[in-house]
Amino acid sequence: MSPAGSDRTAVLNRIKRAQGQLAGVLRMMEEERELSSVLNQLKAVTSALDRAGFAMVAAEWRGSVDAGGAVTEEQLDHLEKLFLSLG
Repeated sequence: MSPAGSDRTAVLNRIKRAQGQLAGVLRMMEEERELSSVLNQLKAVTSALDRAGFAMVAAEWRGSVDAGGAVTEEQLDHLEKLFLSLG
């Protein structure tokens, strides 16, 4: 399941921002910029993608709760696997 509504928009914006940051990393490498600067930008890309993943899992969790108010063990196991796959 994918995030819905404003959750989806927020995740898409995070991923687009990360895409722009990654383009910046490539440009910095092509320009042979200082390693520490490149690594800082690469860390920002990684962090942005991690946050997007966590936001997707949170949206899935909210959707499960909103759908019926109770989350089954199977749903919890699924969400836990998704969450742990991000680490």
